[in-house]
Amino acid sequence: MYEYNKVTPGILTVLAEIVGENNVRTDAEALEKYAHDETVGVWAQPDVVVYVRSAQQVADIFRLAQRERIPVTPRGAGYGLSGGAVPVYGGIVLSLEKMNRILEIDHRNLMVTVEPGVITGDIHRAVEAEGLFYPPDPASLDSCSIGGNIAEGAGGPRAVKYGTTKDYVCGLEAVLPSGDIITCGGKLVKNVTGYNLVQLLIGSEGTLAVVTKIVLRLLPLPKVRVDLLVPYDDFQAAADTVSAIIAARILPATIEFMEQDSILAVERLLQKKVPYDDAAAHLLIQLDGNRPEAVDADYEAVGEICLAHGARDVLVARDSRTRDRLWEARRAIIDALKHESPVNHMEDVVVPRAEIPALLRGIKEIARQHGLRIVCFGHAGDGNVHVNALKDDMPDDRWQALVPVLSEEIYRLALSLGGTITGEHGIGATRRRYLHLALDPVQIEMMRRIKDAFDPHHILNPGKIFP
Repeated sequence: MYEYNKVTPGILTVLAEIVGENNVRTDAEALEKYAHDETVGVWAQPDVVVYVRSAQQVADIFRLAQRERIPVTPRGAGYGLSGGAVPVYGGIVLSLEKMNRILEIDHRNLMVTVEPGVITGDIHRAVEAEGLFYPPDPASLDSCSIGGNIAEGAGGPRAVKYGTTKDYVCGLEAVLPSGDIITCGGKLVKNVTGYNLVQLLIGSEGTLAVVTKIVLRLLPLPKVRVDLLVPYDDFQAAADTVSAIIAARILPATIEFMEQDSILAVERLLQKKVPYDDAAAHLLIQLDGNRPEAVDADYEAVGEICLAHGARDVLVARDSRTRDRLWEARRAIIDALKHESPVNHMEDVVVPRAEIPALLRGIKEIARQHGLRIVCFGHAGDGNVHVNALKDDMPDDRWQALVPVLSEEIYRLALSLGGTITGEHGIGATRRRYLHLALDPVQIEMMRRIKDAFDPHHILNPGKIFP
């Protein structure tokens, strides 16, 4: 266990000298805002919030924190779902939200260079306006920051065809806990010079370094896109459809699933009717490409596969307005479940996609045994399922006792099906006690050694990942 010091008035003075007095906050409103992310029930108040605008300011703060043994918790937009940005040991919250510039869109190399505080959806809009495409699309893309996406290795619906954040990061500028500034990679498609530190930092949850500049690979923007909403009376039939589409060598950009409980929750939140709300499950399938005739052939083939596997209907959306209506329900699910039960618990286990039906059957049995509601939705195309347990009117003491038991049962179920305990939300503060279920002692020890090499005094985002 490492011991840390509190932020003193003298340290506040030095911080103000580094970033300016207006960028240092200790008022109650700021401390409360930065005491939590989107993870329900995880809260810890920092001593101070510091807003930075450059790598050099981050470096100067780290040198101060090293000298004074003050913990530093980096934070992007605060939309994480594992408590990764919560300052569990107090100290300094290092906010990167003011580092929010798109520095360059490079058409010749198909690259974009950004600061970590840029909202992911703003990157999408900026590059698409110039005929380019950044595929990763987490559900919170209009709220989350690209720096947070890097820290968590974020995914999204388009992962089935295009991959996740890690597949698009070519270069990083980062500040080590020592205060050293490093540049890894660059505008390079190939690079095998030494260990791949870029990929090591992606998904490290802000425990190894603070990223201050990012080079992302882009693609040409697909010219044609079609979305299909497909209702089923049986989830097994929907899952069989997914396997059949892949077996037919058709690779949609997305294959999302929503079970009926999630659709009904969205209706109650939005006060809008969703098509086929009495269906047991919906698939939301997106196809894209550059040739209309090729996309048309794919969507016709996919539609035939869906109907052959028991789909009630195949609703087709070609224009952006209709597509947005189809996606509105999917993107509103998390807010809808919070509206249903402000206290809830989310897991994001991942299994081989063919095992999703077995996973869902097991989860429903767990819900029945414990007498609570569990609502599932997620990414059928890549096996990533968001499992949402709702407290509803369960007594507080029973809920508090149940959550750890529930989590472990869900994790063991996913692991028994060849999966693991988190697909895109990270270990953070909420899952670290379960890390040993998914990784053997040798792997955990090796990861600890990596952490020690980067951060020997454990001042950077302590209390995360490791048991």
